[in-house]
Amino acid sequence: MNRFDRQINLRGFGTEGLAKLQKASVLVIGAGGLGCPALQYLAAVGIGTIGIMDGDTISLSNLNRQILYGESDIGQKKAIVAGNNLLNKYSDIKIDIITDYLNTNNALGVISSYDIIIDCTDNFTVRYMANDACALLNKPLVYGAIYEYEGQISLFHAENDKGLSFNYRDLFPHPPDLDEIPNCSETGVIGVLPGIIGTIQAAEAIKYLLGLGNLLVGRILYFNMEQMFFYEVDIHSQQELTAYRPKSGAEFRAFDYSLSCAAVPVIDWNSAYEIFTLNPDKSIFVDIREADEVPRVNHVKCVEYPLSEFDEEIISFDDYSNLFVFCQHGIRSVRAVSLLKRKYTEKKIYSIKGGVMEGNSPIFKTTKNHA
Repeated sequence: MNRFDRQINLRGFGTEGLAKLQKASVLVIGAGGLGCPALQYLAAVGIGTIGIMDGDTISLSNLNRQILYGESDIGQKKAIVAGNNLLNKYSDIKIDIITDYLNTNNALGVISSYDIIIDCTDNFTVRYMANDACALLNKPLVYGAIYEYEGQISLFHAENDKGLSFNYRDLFPHPPDLDEIPNCSETGVIGVLPGIIGTIQAAEAIKYLLGLGNLLVGRILYFNMEQMFFYEVDIHSQQELTAYRPKSGAEFRAFDYSLSCAAVPVIDWNSAYEIFTLNPDKSIFVDIREADEVPRVNHVKCVEYPLSEFDEEIISFDDYSNLFVFCQHGIRSVRAVSLLKRKYTEKKIYSIKGGVMEGNSPIFKTTKNHA
C-alpha cells in the first residue's frame, strides 16, 4: 500500500496529481504558529522539496501554538527541529533547512529556487520584503496572518481567470507606523487559530501546484474563530502602487525595509548577556518599565529609564556602544529602541525578545530584586 493511496483515489487528483506534488518545491518562511501546521501538511501530502527558513530559536511561550516543538526543544533553532521532525516522519521528501532570517541580501537567491512561497511570518518587515521579492521573481506567494481571534489568507502574484494579478501592497500600500503594530505577545493568541490559517495556506499552495479549484486570487479570505464564520473581501489591483516597490534586484538589495517597516534589532537574553560580558565597559542594559513593575533589576550596568519619560530629551548614552533595552513583554522596548536610534544612529541598540516575562534572563538570576 502506498502512503498516498487516499489522495490518489480522490477525484481530480490521481497519480498525475501526486507526480506534480513530488516534483514541486515550496518555501515556507517562518516556522512558527502558521508555519508548523503548514509544514506538516505539505510534508504529509508529498511535496518533493520543502524549504524551511527561520533564524529564530524555540522558547517556552511558543509551545501553545507551534506544534512541531516540545519542552526538550527549547533553545534550539526552529528550522532545524522542524526539518528533523518532518524527516523522521517521511523519508520520501527533501527538506532544505535555512537557519537565516529573510533579508535583502538572501531573499532573491533563496526564493528563486522554489515554485511557490508561503509567508508564515508575524512581522511587516518580512511581509513587504517577501512580497516585493516575489514580484521581481514572478513567484506566487501565499499570504497568511492572524490578529486576536481572526485570521486572513490570500494568494498573491498569481493570475486569475481574467489574467489579473494582485499583491500585498494592493491591500496595504504602506507599512504601518510602529505604534500601530501589534504582535502575539501583546494581543495574545489561541494556538488553534494559527493552526487553521496555516493549514489553509498549505491547502492553497497545494491547489496552486495541482491547478485545482478556485484560488484565492483577487480576494482575501477571513476566518473569525470567536464568531465561527468565514467571509471574503475582494482585492482591487492598484498598479500605481508599483512605484513603492523596488524595480530591480539592485534596488531591492538597497531598499531599507527595516526603516520602512519600523523594524528594530531584536536579541534574546543569552545573546545580549554574552555581548555584554565581552565588552562590559561599553555595554549597558536599559530598563524602560515603570517604577511599579516587578521584578526590578539590581545590576551595576542597568539604568532605569521609563518609556513615559522619553517624550522629554533623551538622556545621554554617549559612553556606551551597546544598549540592551527591555520591558515586561518585549513590546514597549521595540518602541524605545526606535526612539533611541533616532539620536544614536551609530550605536548598536537592541530590543530584548519577550522582555522580563521570557523568564530566562541571566541578569535576574544573578541579582537581587528591589523591595
